[in-house]
Amino acid sequence: MFENRSFDNLLGYLHPAGGVPAFEGVAGRALSNPIPTDIPGGEYRTVAVHPARNRHTPDPDPGEEHPHTNTQLYGLVSPPGNRFSSVGDMHPPYNAPSDPGAVPTMGGFVTDYVNSFRLEMGRLPTYDECAQIMACYTPDQLPVLSALARGFACFDHWFCEVPSQTYPNRSFFHAASSSGFVVNGPPGKFATRNDAPTIFERLTAAHLRWKVYIDPAQILPATGLIHARRLAPYFATHFATIFDFYAEAREGALPEYAFIEPNMFHPHTDMHPPAAARLRHEFGVPPSDSIVGGEQLLARVYDAVRTSRSVSGSNFTNTLLLVTFDEHGGTYDRVPPPPAAPPDPAASPGEEGFRFDRSGVRIPTLAISAWVEPDTVVNQEYRSTSLIRTLRERWGLGGPLTARDASAADIAPILSRNAVRPPEEWPTVAPPRLGLWEEVEEAVLTALPLERLEREIVGEALAHEAAQAGQALSVQVEAMTHLEAHAHAKRLGEAWFPGVAKGRRR
Repeated sequence: MFENRSFDNLLGYLHPAGGVPAFEGVAGRALSNPIPTDIPGGEYRTVAVHPARNRHTPDPDPGEEHPHTNTQLYGLVSPPGNRFSSVGDMHPPYNAPSDPGAVPTMGGFVTDYVNSFRLEMGRLPTYDECAQIMACYTPDQLPVLSALARGFACFDHWFCEVPSQTYPNRSFFHAASSSGFVVNGPPGKFATRNDAPTIFERLTAAHLRWKVYIDPAQILPATGLIHARRLAPYFATHFATIFDFYAEAREGALPEYAFIEPNMFHPHTDMHPPAAARLRHEFGVPPSDSIVGGEQLLARVYDAVRTSRSVSGSNFTNTLLLVTFDEHGGTYDRVPPPPAAPPDPAASPGEEGFRFDRSGVRIPTLAISAWVEPDTVVNQEYRSTSLIRTLRERWGLGGPLTARDASAADIAPILSRNAVRPPEEWPTVAPPRLGLWEEVEEAVLTALPLERLEREIVGEALAHEAAQAGQALSVQVEAMTHLEAHAHAKRLGEAWFPGVAKGRRR
């Protein structure tokens, strides 16, 4: 599960206009968003969708929280004072429409990006700067993701579960709920208050193996901390490194369910848009090619599955590799998210008055399997809780966790081939190489404050530690430097996640 990209942002140009008639991309379509008239270039009135000019767009990072997503979907800033405010200072209705049944126009991405840019950079953007939110990558810029999307099944109506950011959506992926939370912060909220039952516990009860794999450079798995109240008993036994995944795939020893987290710290492999833009500009630090590390990780994971030949264990014939993202991260998409079943229809509204009755934005999702035909485009509506539905159906894990996964479609029917597709017929992939800057950026960026998601992950860990001791979080997470955060993460990682710590010592 990668980070913060919409379907159109990464795969909108996957097929040329008319190449695959059923494909819902951007090629051949006249798509644009209006531009605020009070910015430089406002006289142009609109910004059209166009191919990205580099591998680090958009920079700065767009807004992704619930109020920002509302503006992106509906083009609203309500009340008007929310325009250049930080999320914590915004007021109801948090840019949501007054009509709960309003259909998203998908016309507010430029409007919201101007607002986010002003908040991040301290000035209004130029026309070219705000236009980058409408940029979509071309297949030659994403050779691995594009080759696999064409070589297997690509879902063009797969939606994330919450019109907001990382933690709520990652919680829904494994619990079909986020305990009413709609934004990540404040630090520690998910680790100490998210008690939604997970599919991991259903797997354990059925005596089925599961494991979460992370890059050891990250030290702390976000999945474990988001669900700490449920998964803390498994920290020492069910969390390992990506190197363990490669070895277990080679040996045919993968568990029934494996979940891979990309590195959300430096050096990034999560495809997240560049962060800390204002500081980078002040220090003269260029943005990195934010998708290259993710392309390289995807290529290695894919090859590990493709080359697995175990006779009795996991292998290329019986492994489904699902490639997806947590949420859109503020990047452009043209398809309005549909309504969704609230996890608990009888529950009170959650944070910011949200009833969890509509989906998040469309995200890139692929199904890679020996039982999938090449060039498969799945137009049926799927969502992130389709993973839970599929696992429940596959292994008889009981009824739905919530009303959300009860309504999600099962992935299994797309495995429709009558015979195994031999790996010799699978595409080979060649990821782009890192540039010189990407090879040295880790050392440079340790001098800068933490990026937002890094800060939030370390904050969750510190809050969980405090809660175990019966105390409140006392560390000022917002003020931590990279070195301070790394010291906390290393200490807690060694104590809680020995499987990950072992990988760090390799």
